[in-house]
Amino acid sequence: MRHKILPIALAAALLAGCATVTNPVSGRKELTVMDERSEVAEGRKAHDEVLKEYGAYPNPGLQAYVNEIGQRLARQSHRSNLAWHFTVLDSPEINAFALPGGYVYVTRGLMAYLESEADLAGVIGHEIGHVTARHGAQRATRQQTAGLGVLAATILGAVLESRGVSGATDLAGSLSQGVAAGYIASYSREQELQADKLGAEYLMRINYDPKNMVDVIRVLKSQEQFAADTARAEGRNPPAQGGWLASHPSNDKRLQDIVQIAGQYKGKYDDEGRARYLQAIDGMTFGESREQGVTRGRHFYHEPLGIALTAPDGWSVKNTPEVVALINAAGDAGLLVHVAPPGAGKTHEEIIRNVFRPEQGRTERLALGSFPATHFAGVGRNSQGRTQGVEVTVVTGPAGQNFLLIYGARDTRALQRARGQLKEAESSFRALTGADIAAARPWVLKTKPYRRGSFSQLARTSPLPGNAEQQLRLINGVYAGGEPPPGQLVKVVE
Repeated sequence: MRHKILPIALAAALLAGCATVTNPVSGRKELTVMDERSEVAEGRKAHDEVLKEYGAYPNPGLQAYVNEIGQRLARQSHRSNLAWHFTVLDSPEINAFALPGGYVYVTRGLMAYLESEADLAGVIGHEIGHVTARHGAQRATRQQTAGLGVLAATILGAVLESRGVSGATDLAGSLSQGVAAGYIASYSREQELQADKLGAEYLMRINYDPKNMVDVIRVLKSQEQFAADTARAEGRNPPAQGGWLASHPSNDKRLQDIVQIAGQYKGKYDDEGRARYLQAIDGMTFGESREQGVTRGRHFYHEPLGIALTAPDGWSVKNTPEVVALINAAGDAGLLVHVAPPGAGKTHEEIIRNVFRPEQGRTERLALGSFPATHFAGVGRNSQGRTQGVEVTVVTGPAGQNFLLIYGARDTRALQRARGQLKEAESSFRALTGADIAAARPWVLKTKPYRRGSFSQLARTSPLPGNAEQQLRLINGVYAGGEPPPGQLVKVVE
C-alpha cells in the first residue's frame, strides 16, 4: 500500500471515425482509431498515471542502465522515430508491459529473477515489439467496435490486466476504478508470437543471442512451478498466475515457439553481460519496499505512514498498491485497510458520508490503541447507485492521516463466521514501535561467490520465509536442478 492511494482513473471520449495507417512492421494498411499522434498523446497521459500507481524505482543508476539498453534496442526497431521511454517500476510484481507511443516498463520484481543483460534485453525487446507492431492501437480499434472507450481498452487494459487484478484488489474493487480493466482481453496469441519474433530480431541487431529469450520463458516457467510446489506443500490449490505470467499466457507453447524462432539466428554474439547486470542490480530492493510497506509473516509494517497491523493466527496479509488486506484461511473474509481518499472529509462522519453514502445504520465511537475511531455498520449506496451492506471503521492514525478499515466477505454468513477475528485484526492497528521499525527494514539483493553445495548454507542466514533454499535457487535460475560453478557470483537476499 502506498502513502497516497491513486488508482488509475482515466477518462476518455471515443475517437470519432477511423484513419488508415501503414503498419511499420507488416507494411500493410490497417484501419485504426489511434494513429501515431494519438498513440503518443495517450501514452504520455497514461505515463503519469502509471508512475502514480507503481512509482519509479528511486535508483538513478539503475534507471539509466535500463534506459540505455532500451534505447539501443529501440534504435534498431521498426519505429526508431518515436521518443522512447524506459522505466523501472518500484514493484515486487514479476511484470513488464508497454503503452502506446513508446512507453515501456519493467518491474524490479522481474529484474530480480533475470540472470543477465541479454535476458533483460529480451524482455524489453518483446515489449518494444508490441509497440512497433501497434498492438495497443489494434486492440483499441477492436474494443471500440465492441463499445468500449479507446483509452479504457488500451491504457487500463495494458496496465491493470498485466497486473492480473485479483485477490485483495478484487475485494477492494468498489474503491478502485481500475478493476474495470479486468474485462479487457489480453494480447492475442498471434500478437504475442509476433512480439517474440520482433524481440528476437531486435536482440540480434544489437548483437545479443536471441536464445536469451528462451531463458526468460524458463524463468517464468520456474515461477509457475515454484508457486505450484509451494501451494501443494501448504495443502492449497496452485494459484492462478498474475503479472507477466497471466498476460503472456501458455508458457509451454511460448517456449516451443521461441526455441524455434531463436534457432533461426546463427552467428557469434557478444558476451551476454551477466557481470554488468549483477553489478547493476546489486543492492536493489527485493520484495516490498519501504514506500509500499512490508509484510513479515502475519505482520504488516508501513514506516512512511507510521502504522503496523497483525493478522489473526492462520490469516495472511496481501499488500497491493491500492489496499492492504488481512485475509482469513478460507479466503472468504478479510479486513481491507485503505488510506482515506483525498478530499473525502475532515471528520469521521464526513468520510463515512462521502465515501459510503449511508442510507441507514448505526455508528459507534471507539479507540484503536491510542487512536480515535468510528465504526459504522449499515447500508450504503455504491458508485453505480446500488445499495449494499457496509461495515467500516474510520481511524485517525499518526500525523492525522485517516484510514478506512473495511470489513469484506463473500456473503453474510462468511462475515458472521469471521467477525471475531475481523475485530482482532482491526484492534491490531497501531503506531510503529521501535521493534516494528527494525522489522520493517526492506530486503535487498546482494551478490556472493558460490561455493559448491552452498545454497543450503546461504539459506540458513537468509531472511526469506518458507523454503529459503528453493527461493534462492529460483532467483538464480537453477530451480529445476543443478548448481552454479564454484566461484561464480550468485544472488542472495539480505
